Amino acid sequence: MQRWAIFALFMVQAVCAFFFVSDILSSLMGLRSTPLAWELRELLEIGAALGLVLGLVLGALMLHRSIRDRKEAEERLRRASGVFMEVLYERFADWGLTPAERDVALFAIKGLSTAEIAAVRATSEGTVKAQTNAIFRKAGVTGRPQLLSLFIEDLMRDDGAARPTEPVSKAIGADVKV
Repeated sequence: MQRWAIFALFMVQAVCAFFFVSDILSSLMGLRSTPLAWELRELLEIGAALGLVLGLVLGALMLHRSIRDRKEAEERLRRASGVFMEVLYERFADWGLTPAERDVALFAIKGLSTAEIAAVRATSEGTVKAQTNAIFRKAGVTGRPQLLSLFIEDLMRDDGAARPTEPVSKAIGADVKV
């Protein structure tokens, strides 16, 4: 719904509410005003009531739309999360990571420190460092930021295809021996 329509609906509801509230307050406080013809008063009350009912209906529709949009956004996020995990495991398989290296790589991508990974895996920090270096070597990167950027690039590709599976250093010719 366009902003002007929402604004117009808001204004109609404000006028209706003002009419009802001012009528009640003037009766309670004993304020006298020039009486309106009963036909005009009835039309005003019917119009105010219709305006409030219309506001209620349109408010319910907008709430329904908002809930639907939120559910769709949550579903897209869930699918994107699933796609990200698929991309991770495809890359891990392409690089030939061992199961232990896959665990370490996943924890590293999630942002855990070497000490935290060692604690979670119940192993030494030296083992985690060796596995991390093996992961970086197999992926052709020099650190965690580059490792994460590989997956972000895969997800951001417009053609839907994954990037080449060869390590970055080979793709740019860094491992070419002369």
